[in-house]
Amino acid sequence: MNGEGPDLPRRATLEDVAREAGVSLATADRALNGRPGVRAVTRARIEAAVTRLGYRAHPAAALLARNRSLRFVFLLPANANSFMASLEAYVRDTAVALAPEALIDIRHVDVFDPSALAIALETMPAQYDAVATVAVEHPRVRAAIDDLAARGTHVVTLVSDAPTSQRFHYVGIDNPAAGRTAGSLMGRFLGGAAEGPIGVIAGSLALRDHAERHFGFNQVMATEYPRFTVLPVLEGHDDPARNRAHAAALLAAHPDLVGLYNIGAGNEGIAAALKETGRAQKVVWIAHELSAETRRLLLCDVIATVIDQNAGHEARSAARVLLARCSGAPINPDQERIRIDIFLRDNLP
Repeated sequence: MNGEGPDLPRRATLEDVAREAGVSLATADRALNGRPGVRAVTRARIEAAVTRLGYRAHPAAALLARNRSLRFVFLLPANANSFMASLEAYVRDTAVALAPEALIDIRHVDVFDPSALAIALETMPAQYDAVATVAVEHPRVRAAIDDLAARGTHVVTLVSDAPTSQRFHYVGIDNPAAGRTAGSLMGRFLGGAAEGPIGVIAGSLALRDHAERHFGFNQVMATEYPRFTVLPVLEGHDDPARNRAHAAALLAAHPDLVGLYNIGAGNEGIAAALKETGRAQKVVWIAHELSAETRRLLLCDVIATVIDQNAGHEARSAARVLLARCSGAPINPDQERIRIDIFLRDNLP
């Protein structure tokens, strides 16, 4: 990761306005709520302070005054891989930073099962003001998100999108661009290789992020490096054991395999298959997400490069976006843009 620190927004408070205007908190409160007892000149000074500070009355603060915090829930994958485990840890850190303005719960669901995810969304308790979910592209999931939005529960998608739904915002990288980046790096790393097959393993193409990376990768390989044959994608559900079996089958069927692109997680299984066949440094392997495992594989020259997204930034961004949506505040697009990072063994943080 890039070591970005917590960057949750600092909103101007009523106390800030009172201090800026040189009045008491009670006077500022009376003026901004239209109550009597404030001189015109004082009211003008307070309004000028509001303009300078960009202060807006915070609906969440009103909830707190009535002993009611905002309630958010993050739907994250069950049996999480290292990236999702990291994301969950950052969500828990963010929950501590936001309390008591907003309370964040975490629920787990099998996101590879559209029915399970849809049921979790369909049965979402009304106590939640907003939901952040890793999404899957499926009609029932889309309908469940739309139903939540219709009842006033705000939804953001996280890591994997459902863009045809009524979700408010997507928090994650540009996945077609990430796939194109993988294709460009694959072609460059293969350099002078005349030709050869390239294997592709994904978690599931039902996940939009995996499908879009696959599309971007194929797009670059077909147009810029047509001498290589990209083999049909194999789905391992990010499970190391399944990925080990897929990688072993690829290596057995294609002794001339020159490249391997893992779109999702489960890298431990792929590494085991490469080592068992003595091909660990002979196949150009491109993976996603910097973790303890992919870092070690980079340092050992087993993985050529890792394409990363910052889990901490995503957790904080999702919380910021939900908070902004609930409070009527604007979103800063530059702050919420999730970057695509490329790591080699030479630039590991």
